[in-house]
Amino acid sequence: MHWIVLIISGLFEAVWAVALGRSEGFSRLVPTLVFVGGMIVSMAGLAYAMREIPTGTAYAIWVGIGASLTVIYSIITGDEPFSVLKVVFILGLIGCVIGLKAVSH
Repeated sequence: MHWIVLIISGLFEAVWAVALGRSEGFSRLVPTLVFVGGMIVSMAGLAYAMREIPTGTAYAIWVGIGASLTVIYSIITGDEPFSVLKVVFILGLIGCVIGLKAVSH
């Protein structure tokens, strides 16, 4: 259950990261509210997951999921340019996240 919560909280990290960018310095209400809500859910999930998953592993996986999804979303929406190297490095990041899960007890 802790791993599932960690993955979901990583998804919400991407939500709040995108919302933060769209809030334009907290000057737009809806993205700001999405940022706050996403951050609360994401941090609460990370805290819960860290009850059973070591801090370093949980944090690295949380950041890896959030960062990967944020970049993928930004490329898909056209907010960030596509490049083959970005895809290669994102795949490497995802591979590292899977590797951390694989070696965790």
